[in-house]
Amino acid sequence: MQLFSAKNYITNMNIIMMGLKNTNYLFALGAFLCLSVSSCSDDDTTVSTEGDDYKYVGQQVGNFSAEEWYPGGELGTTENTTAACYEDETPAVNNAGLYDEFKRGELLFEHDFTETSTASFGGLGPAYVRTSCIDCHPGYGHGKRVNSYTADFRGNGYLLVIYHPTDGANGDDGSYISEVTGMPQTKAVSPFLPPVDESGIHLSWEKVTSMESGLSMTFPDGETYELIYPELYIDEDAFNTNPKPTNLAFRLESTIGLYGNGLLDAIPEDSIKAQYQKEAQYVTLNPSMWDADANDWASSAYYTLADGTKMIKRYTYALTRASLQDGAGANAMWNIPNVSRSDRKYLYSTSAWALAMSENESVINAIASDPTSPYYVAGSDGNADKDAIKECVKTLLDPNTNQFDNDYHNFSPEMSDNNFWQYMVWHRGLAVPRARDLNSSVVQRGKEVFMEIGCADCHRPKWVTGSDDYWAPSIIKDAGRILPTYPYQTIYPYTDMVQHRLYMKNGIHGSWCRTTPLWGRGLSMVNTGAEDRLHDCRARNEIEAIMWHGYSKNSDAYYATENFYNLSKSDRDAVVKFLQSI
Repeated sequence: MQLFSAKNYITNMNIIMMGLKNTNYLFALGAFLCLSVSSCSDDDTTVSTEGDDYKYVGQQVGNFSAEEWYPGGELGTTENTTAACYEDETPAVNNAGLYDEFKRGELLFEHDFTETSTASFGGLGPAYVRTSCIDCHPGYGHGKRVNSYTADFRGNGYLLVIYHPTDGANGDDGSYISEVTGMPQTKAVSPFLPPVDESGIHLSWEKVTSMESGLSMTFPDGETYELIYPELYIDEDAFNTNPKPTNLAFRLESTIGLYGNGLLDAIPEDSIKAQYQKEAQYVTLNPSMWDADANDWASSAYYTLADGTKMIKRYTYALTRASLQDGAGANAMWNIPNVSRSDRKYLYSTSAWALAMSENESVINAIASDPTSPYYVAGSDGNADKDAIKECVKTLLDPNTNQFDNDYHNFSPEMSDNNFWQYMVWHRGLAVPRARDLNSSVVQRGKEVFMEIGCADCHRPKWVTGSDDYWAPSIIKDAGRILPTYPYQTIYPYTDMVQHRLYMKNGIHGSWCRTTPLWGRGLSMVNTGAEDRLHDCRARNEIEAIMWHGYSKNSDAYYATENFYNLSKSDRDAVVKFLQSI
């Protein structure tokens, strides 16, 4: 891979600014520019120079330190700030000689899986969420808001959340239903029917007419804003399961950006614990994560990894995973297209769906007419044995009985261990884009206000990674395969890695939501074509995202939102510009 050197970097800036994708440039550029550009006066550092901020990269400007230009640190930042920068590999990937593996992993992420067995892309289904991982992560970023739920729509990052409601204040709490998978599937390969028929999914967007907190929909200076939220309903008949679920509630959750997750994996557990201890003095933390009386982790804060190792949960909105290598991404390569591998020996399915498919006459008749089907069973007379086919379907689709070795067939893993390793090199190796416009007086004012009004209490700017002795599953570790690492990096993700409650209208399932990292989000439009924010894309811009934090006075972020609400327009705009620059 050809890297730009410090010498030719400035020469090529016009090309870069035209939007051509570049891979990582030498991190030493910052130091080079510090030496090659004459020192700036205080006035120079507060003058906005849109479009040529590269003159200041690697320098302290105003209230930004030199290192804040590189949110992912020396090993985790890409210089690219144009379209497709979310796709770049980190310098750590190249340092480890893993570029080819990174690109192969990228291919696995982007490619459509199929029903037909091939070297890398076979084994789709029999029920699935999407045919390709990139379908949910447009441009590798946050999912897009859609007006109707269609899994085939590229960029629809939504996952359905279907649960049994409790008597919680907002109706957001309750256990997931068991009739469909935790990531409900709305697609299936022929002749099977999807566990949830998309024609029975009804999605609408409603306008907020007033804030429960009493904040007006008009700022004190007269500027107005609008908030919308999703209403979701699924018909009972849309469920192709036996039994069909009842007493249901529904929510939407969208995917987040993929870049930088390897750096979050490298934050030491004791650093995260110190953050919990700090915040526990001021706000109530999720009791499933934090024991307030003991001022220590709750027993349920630990996740048991595949080899029995216990680690503190740090991934997903709901904090359900502890390691990137056994986290949402590692699971997604299995449960989104439902492609098996040696450490995932079961289909992602449910017993209720398996039973329904075994009882569906059209499914059984279609299999009986196709001797090439893996579910086909011939009787002693050589013809299709429908009773045996029904039992075969029930056995092979049921997650409790569909091991590779069974009484009917011997299935082999559809993804090789080597391919999975390459995918994890890619996932752990995605870089964070360099910050932009930190030399702007407006951006500097935005940072000042962001800190003053309390946003940084949850969106903690700075962390330092540890030795990054990452956990890896046996199919990577035992084969001597390595992953990119990020030891002792100063990073700026703008998250506290803690869950909070915002009490939004039709809020997130479970009420608690991990603070989403803000780094690189200002480049969402150029990378994904949308700026939608929050867990279900209800916020179409930064202003809406901020004001949703103050929908209820019960929100952990209400007072910060109230402070923002009372700012002058120039300061509100400065905060937005700051968020777009980090």
